[in-house]
Amino acid sequence: MENVALIESFSEFKDDKLIDRVTLMAILEDVLRNALKKKYGDDDNFDIIINPDKGDLEIWRNRIVVADGEVEEPNQEIALSEAQKIEPDFEVGEDVAEEVKLIDLGRRSILALRQNLISKIHEHDNTNIYKHFKELEGEIYTAEVHHIRHRAIILLDDDGNEIILPKDKQIPSDFFRKGENVRGIIESVELKGSKPAIIMSRTSPVFLEKLFEQEIPEVFDGLITVKKVVRIPGEKAKVAVDSYDDRIDPVGACVGMKGSRIHGIVRELGNENIDVINYTNNVQLFVTRALSPARVTSLKLDEENMRAEVLLKPEEVSKAIGRGGHNIRLAGQLTGYEIDVFREGAEEDVELKEFSDEIEGWVISEFSKAGLDTAKSILEQDVNDLVKRTDLEEETILDVIRILREEFEE
Repeated sequence: MENVALIESFSEFKDDKLIDRVTLMAILEDVLRNALKKKYGDDDNFDIIINPDKGDLEIWRNRIVVADGEVEEPNQEIALSEAQKIEPDFEVGEDVAEEVKLIDLGRRSILALRQNLISKIHEHDNTNIYKHFKELEGEIYTAEVHHIRHRAIILLDDDGNEIILPKDKQIPSDFFRKGENVRGIIESVELKGSKPAIIMSRTSPVFLEKLFEQEIPEVFDGLITVKKVVRIPGEKAKVAVDSYDDRIDPVGACVGMKGSRIHGIVRELGNENIDVINYTNNVQLFVTRALSPARVTSLKLDEENMRAEVLLKPEEVSKAIGRGGHNIRLAGQLTGYEIDVFREGAEEDVELKEFSDEIEGWVISEFSKAGLDTAKSILEQDVNDLVKRTDLEEETILDVIRILREEFEE
């Protein structure tokens, strides 16, 4: 294989891998020097001349002329008689530059050189991809579904880069078909061996924050700041927003007239219920707002232990707790406080665990998960609502109601 032909045989990498010709030549020189080290033991006395414009390559070996029979370092020295075969008027002590053809390295070395060059180019390509996506961490990205696996969806972007959307990073209601475009954030980029693993997420709170930036101009312009986002993906989210301009209503600007602005975000997240809340440094007011849509009667803070005791009217309790306890859980995450809910007139109420001799523990546990931990909290509910809020059968619920009425109301 001729020197020029070697370069030309790799010209497709310039287009296919978006690698510039100068970089390609630098990689080629590095690979050639490794091959020379293996063949001659050292490459310090070799000059490699690469012309990226012409695609030309020359390798020159530099040695010093010594008298016949005095050659001690064959790679550094050349006998006078050998030097005079190159140029008749060479004398002892002069430098000889002799061109080395690739064929002189041996066929096996040439094949190894070719393989090494391909490997180095792929390595360079993967490094560039890693750096590119590392800079995009935390940003929204769109890619197309290439194929669907049991534990992940494999996406391809316009440049053919592979992006992984794991099952646990998908919203539960997500359903994508091959060829469909998917939006999410680039959550992490890691090198596995020499290949970058690019992970996308649709469940991260950062995804919701970035959607606010993308869909709401005031957030994008910095007039409104998203202070904190908490989510139960596909179910419910709470977003605290603030504005340093008193003329701007941050909640109204984010929601829009009749929810027009936030509608696209809700749809993107599989109809996730999003509460937008005015942020405040007043912790008591912030906890009260975080429990929306429930109306708080009174609130007592324990700032040292980060606990909040909230007193509510009976009809407000279920609103504060929310379906499956989502509302109170997110309110706690948003404010950083552990919130305990108390009903007005609770002194007349009885905790459900007091009936453990008549009601099985797992049944009490199911009610507790739904935020129903006292007798009144259950008796105040409609049976159909209790069936929806718990995983209990109607017959079991009716038995519990009967026991509570007999033991508590009488």
